[in-house]
Amino acid sequence: LYGSLWKGVVTMQQLAEKSANAGGCKLCPKFTHTFSILGKKWNGLIIEALLVKDTMRFKDLSASINGCSDRVLCERLKELEDEHIVVRNTYEGENRIDYSLTERGQELREVMSTVHRWSDKWN
Repeated sequence: LYGSLWKGVVTMQQLAEKSANAGGCKLCPKFTHTFSILGKKWNGLIIEALLVKDTMRFKDLSASINGCSDRVLCERLKELEDEHIVVRNTYEGENRIDYSLTERGQELREVMSTVHRWSDKWN
């Protein structure tokens, strides 16, 4: 069942690889990997929200990103954790969890600032 369901679905990674090999031009694998992360729906908005407000609880992140379901937000946060861009903070003795950017995530500030300038100019 799942095999037939996913048969026609193309992942961002596959698109990046196809684009990287198009016309004899081979893009750097690190670059294509980065775009497979940043180009994934909602990831840029999650990163931006955490750049604006250093630490956020899940419910606050969810409220700040319109249209993203809690299930998808949870998946994206886990993926960003796996890439060492976001860290999930737990507090001993407290029933509290929040999220913040790692040093690697904080270094995206300049990239996001450039995207803001581009979108202000062209949108």
